[in-house]
Amino acid sequence: MDDMMRFESRILDLTMNLAVLGAQWGDEGKGKIVDLLTPRFDIVARYQGGHNAGHTVYVNGTKFVLRLIPSGILHPGVVCVIGNGVVVDPQALFAEVDELARNGIQVDGRLFVSDKAHLILPYHRDLDLLSEARRGERKIGTTSRGIGPAYEDKIARRGVRVGDLNDPKGLEQNVRDNVVARNRLVHDSTMEWEAVLGQLQELGTRLKPMVRDVSLMLAEAMAAGKSIMFEGAQGTLLDIDHGTYPYVTSSNASIGGVCTGLGVGPRAINGVMGVVKAYTTRVGEGPLPTELHDAMGQRLRDSGNEYGAVTGRPRRCGWYDAVAVRYGVRVNGLDALALTKMDVLDGLEELQICTAYRCGDRTITEFPSDIGQLAACVPVYETLPGWNTPTKGVRRFDDLPENAKRYIARLEQVSGVPAALVSTGSERDDTILRADVLAARLPGFKTTL
Repeated sequence: MDDMMRFESRILDLTMNLAVLGAQWGDEGKGKIVDLLTPRFDIVARYQGGHNAGHTVYVNGTKFVLRLIPSGILHPGVVCVIGNGVVVDPQALFAEVDELARNGIQVDGRLFVSDKAHLILPYHRDLDLLSEARRGERKIGTTSRGIGPAYEDKIARRGVRVGDLNDPKGLEQNVRDNVVARNRLVHDSTMEWEAVLGQLQELGTRLKPMVRDVSLMLAEAMAAGKSIMFEGAQGTLLDIDHGTYPYVTSSNASIGGVCTGLGVGPRAINGVMGVVKAYTTRVGEGPLPTELHDAMGQRLRDSGNEYGAVTGRPRRCGWYDAVAVRYGVRVNGLDALALTKMDVLDGLEELQICTAYRCGDRTITEFPSDIGQLAACVPVYETLPGWNTPTKGVRRFDDLPENAKRYIARLEQVSGVPAALVSTGSERDDTILRADVLAARLPGFKTTL
């Protein structure tokens, strides 16, 4: 019996739509969790972000990095959709499709893209680089893939949408106007709008069979009794509205993005699972109160392979920040946590948990909205004993070391929500499913031990 069948045997039925999203600064391991749960859903729907996201999934030792395509695509028969809240680089999309095909994963007839999704075009990447260069020391630390400028064009109502491929005359005018405007901004470089249009038309021919009214598609699926998993990218603290602005992504990575990014009503969401690491990481600039600049920070980075799946950039690492996670719980209305990378903490003598911040002469337990105040905060830690018995590959909660159980229990207490899943390795089945928590917090899951 393969790893997925073993895990499936612990989930008997599913009668709910579930949102799975990051409750920290991204890179929490959402790809594995979505992939793991996919067999009990009919549709996996990505609702925001672009190919700056990197969801890593390991299947029988093979590594897949999914950037635009939902993490459910590795399961035959499951339909995957890219919503209007996502910005789509057609070149990146088809590079990913072709990479999957080389690994025996076919997407024809089960991957669809919203006609309202905005396109990332070559000039967006140039503008992204220019924007970062102009910021100097105040740079955001973007992936420079054109995500932000594409969202800027969307808000400014000059963007090019997937559905515009059906209007050749309007498409030509939009591309020409945008390239001419870009050439005014980027000095010493001239982009030919005809070349951009020609490339888009060529890619558009391949894209058209995938294009759908995703909002209608999902409504019809729900009316037919089908279940949907809503997949988020990045994390709550990178949300454009609720994150550590301005050091954020350009979309709504929190729960509200599900509705605006897919065209579904809030009642379509029956449960919300927040994915968190057993410690804290962040890529790019901005405050990270528990960041470790010492050997322990490097140890977490090396043991956890904390390097960006898309960029390869080293992630900043620190102890678990319960103040930040509690904020994610509140903003998203989390029902349960999926706790990842427990095995990275194996062998540590002591562990630290940040339970509050010290800001000047005040101790606060709520995540501050002011970026300056957050940058000045010092974490207040409590210390717990570590464990020497490995947790890697453990699949039953009772088989964990006692101190690992105590650590999880304390994380649940200080975060305000229980962990329904605990990941103990990169493979699908290296996961502890806690049937009692699922039954209590997400009753749509009917489970057995």
